[in-house]
Amino acid sequence: MVIELLKFQVTREARANYIQKDSEIWTTTLAKYPGFLGKEVWTNPNDPTELILIIRWATREQWQAIPGEDLQIIAAKFTQAMGETYPIVESAEFQVEKFLVT
Repeated sequence: MVIELLKFQVTREARANYIQKDSEIWTTTLAKYPGFLGKEVWTNPNDPTELILIIRWATREQWQAIPGEDLQIIAAKFTQAMGETYPIVESAEFQVEKFLVT
């Protein structure tokens, strides 16, 4: 499994709407692609403007197979719904390793 981590700065006032629209637009659309396993939204109790999205993919190949044009369309729809853009502050990729415990 591969983890995609995305960090955003979102104002306190926009946070609830951002989370709702992200679920309605991004999560619903990504769920239609092969390999999508789920998504979590993490909030920082010490910084209410920080949102971290954790997206789980079965394989890196499936995640990277999403056409760039599709991602642009989804991003435009999200920006239109929010009325402004929220650039990614940080992004990372992690591989889940499984170890056999004896």
